[in-house]
Amino acid sequence: MPARLLFLSMFAMLAACGSEIGDSCLLNSDCDPNQTRTCDLTQPEGYCTVIGCDHDTCPDESVCVSFFVGGFTNRTCDPTTEDLSTDDCTFEEVCSLTEQCVPRSAETRYCMRKCGGSGDCRDGYECRDNDLMISHGGQPVLPPDERPTGDLQAFCALAP
Repeated sequence: MPARLLFLSMFAMLAACGSEIGDSCLLNSDCDPNQTRTCDLTQPEGYCTVIGCDHDTCPDESVCVSFFVGGFTNRTCDPTTEDLSTDDCTFEEVCSLTEQCVPRSAETRYCMRKCGGSGDCRDGYECRDNDLMISHGGQPVLPPDERPTGDLQAFCALAP
């Protein structure tokens, strides 16, 4: 009987542990039994994430990333100076790394796993550095007083 109780208590402790951001999943409960994390099934084998994050709300292993849905040919802007010395974008827009003003309504945010190289990401996913962010999409959400410097936190995202 004590061995059975030990097994059950170990099982309960393992079940209480949530997966990390970027792990594969089939259900939200695979990511977190309290369901504070979501299983994004639009990604191959699922992707544990938090939707609607901000610069300071993701778990330690992750970074909040903005993705802009749709194609835009808006005004050009400089993300390093926007809202500091220039105001090319309106209040309803954000200046993306692609140097275009994009409607805030086109922005979706997800917590994405941090990485230092592609070996840190699952198979089929790439470690998006600055160049890959510009060509494949996504950019870390920075605090309001910070601007992109060219050395942004890389993150794991589906390779195209």
